[in-house]
Amino acid sequence: MAKHNALGELGERLAVKHLIKQGYEILAENYVYNKAEIDILARKHNTLVVVEVKTRSTPDFGDPQSFVKPKQIRQLVKAADFFFK
Repeated sequence: MAKHNALGELGERLAVKHLIKQGYEILAENYVYNKAEIDILARKHNTLVVVEVKTRSTPDFGDPQSFVKPKQIRQLVKAADFFFK
């Protein structure tokens, strides 16, 4: 499990670096509201971004977006709504 967590943390650090390089301001990392955790909340000008990082060691696991299910999306929306109020 530790190797999995280390890979996920690496993915999140790389995502933050990429967003900063693209001009985004990082508002929060690993923000938790109720049962939802948002990996990264960022802003660029008037655009707010909710980022769910899916890090994979190989493409054999499938497309990352297919691992974010509708229930998780609803939870992320609730958490983001609470954060931005």
